[in-house]
Amino acid sequence: MDMTSEQFLDVISKARETREWKPVFEIIPYFSYLGLELEECEGRIICRLPKDKKFIGNPVLPALHGGIVGAFLETTALVHMLMTQDVTRLPKIINITVEYLRSAKLEDSFAEAVITKPGRRVANMRVRAWQESKDKPIATASANFLVS
Repeated sequence: MDMTSEQFLDVISKARETREWKPVFEIIPYFSYLGLELEECEGRIICRLPKDKKFIGNPVLPALHGGIVGAFLETTALVHMLMTQDVTRLPKIINITVEYLRSAKLEDSFAEAVITKPGRRVANMRVRAWQESKDKPIATASANFLVS
């Protein structure tokens, strides 16, 4: 589906009002590929990457491919930015540094982002992903987004 920036921002604006994010996820093909889901609880935004065999990078363990984990962290940061900031265009990633802390098993993964510095042009963020326990992260990331 081809759409203009204005149409995309309209979808985001409506999602912010209704708190229904499925239409946003449906128009971003990669979000659909990941099967990304969103939960809001107690003011926190948690993204969920459902367990899926197509994400296996090491079939011996089996463990998720590092690229999927990195993409999940970046996607979580972008979702957080869209939900919490008054964006006038889709934020663009400037850089992301991922720290892989342990193998990501073939099970549901969760991630949460925090904006550490919401600048006028660049926003700095931290993201944490986990599986069984938030206290045992599988990966973390620092990311910078161009927001204007």
